[in-house]
This record gives sequence, structure tokens and C-alpha cells, in this order.
Amino acid sequence: MDADYLFNQTVEYLKTAQHVVISTGAGISAESGIATFRAPSTGLWSRYKSGELATAEAFKRNPSLVWGWYTWRRMQVANAQPNTAHRAVAAMAQCLPHMTLITQNVDDLHERAGSQDPIHLHGHLATARCFTCSQPYLDTLPIVVDPDAGPLEPPRCQHCEGLIRPNVVWFGERMPENEMKRARIAAFDCDVMLSIGTSGSVAPAVYLPTIAAENGAWVVHINLEADSTAPGNTLIGPATHWLPKLAQALLSA
Repeated sequence: MDADYLFNQTVEYLKTAQHVVISTGAGISAESGIATFRAPSTGLWSRYKSGELATAEAFKRNPSLVWGWYTWRRMQVANAQPNTAHRAVAAMAQCLPHMTLITQNVDDLHERAGSQDPIHLHGHLATARCFTCSQPYLDTLPIVVDPDAGPLEPPRCQHCEGLIRPNVVWFGERMPENEMKRARIAAFDCDVMLSIGTSGSVAPAVYLPTIAAENGAWVVHINLEADSTAPGNTLIGPATHWLPKLAQALLSA
């Protein structure tokens, strides 16, 4: 489908929508300088694969290595700024009757751009919990200045003295039940879904556009390339190009 025609059709659907779902993945934050999860790390961390550090087994084997890597990732997020796509998502929420924001990202760029209560399917890098008893860790988390600081000893739980782990979903772990339930309900209920910067390979989030499409929603993906297996159509290009245009069209309506 021609990009201009698809864009104009999407604007028309957004203008009459009663419930819009925007689902974002790593692609939207990559434009703020945060490397996608599967991209190689830099410096000290380039010798490790992300999958080797993002598991419960890796934490058991070498907790200071895993904690150091996630502390480095918190530094990346702290140094990044929301981009025009993040701000466009927040602006769209102000002119739609009902919008649900779902993200696979563990950063806080949506919140810093002004979005309220996004559903974080993979957890949140700014929070942590006990590896043993799962109680939340309430103290301030460290952010290293030196990207090559290396392994760091995790803090201890105030309740059981267990080691503190990042409050994110690791490989082999289930998505948070409440967040997944909210996301599925939103996908089932919406009449427009925009899926932005996702790889189309991470289950169960990958099934949300299918749920929306099967229930009659207008589904549009915004990605650098089209996925022939995904339901709906694709606006090819960066999120920072298409989302501000969509937001402007809505604000001008």
C-alpha cells in the first residue's frame, strides 16, 4: 500500500477511534541512542552476549557481573533523552478519547516524555527486587559513571538479606501477569493499534497485533522494514518521522 495513502487512512481511523493502543519496542528508544537488546554492547561488555547476562542462571553463577551490566545499562538510559517519537506518543494521548500505551522497553523515556501509566511488559530498569523473596528494593539504585566499571556487588534485601536483582523479565521467565492481562484486554478492545519499533519476534507481545486485527482493529506497524507475517500494514521508516506527523495531523483536526 502506498505510504501516503496508508498514512492518510490511518489518520482518518485515528480521528474516529474510541480506543487506540500504541505498542512500542526497542526501535523507538534506539533513536535516543539506547542500543537494541540484541545489538552488541560496547567497551568492557562487548565480550558478552546479552542473552548470557539476562538469565536467572547467569545471576546465580555471577551476580556481580550481571548487576554490573544492568548498572551500566541504567547509565545508558540516564544519559539518553526522549526523542520526538516519545513526545508524539504523549501528545496523541491528549487528543484521543482513550489511549493505552504498551511497551516492551525497560527504560523510562515514555514517562519522561509525558506519557502516563504505560504498561511495561518486560519490567522496568529503574526498579529492583530481591532474587530470593521478590520484595521490592526501595533504596536508590546505583548508576556508574565509568562505562568500564565492570562487575559490581548487588545490594542486599532489607527483608531477607538475599541479593537484589533488576526488576526486568529475563529469558526463561514469564511476563508479569497483571501487565499481560491489561495488554490483552486493550488489544481485544481497541479499534486502532499502532505497533512501533518492534522486532516481531518476542512472544507473547508479538501476538497483540493479531488479537487486535482479529477483533476488527485497524493495525499499522511503524518499522524500518516490513514484516510479511505481521497482520496489518507497515509505514516504513523511523518512528521519529511518522509519529510526529500523526500527532500533528490529530492536533490539527
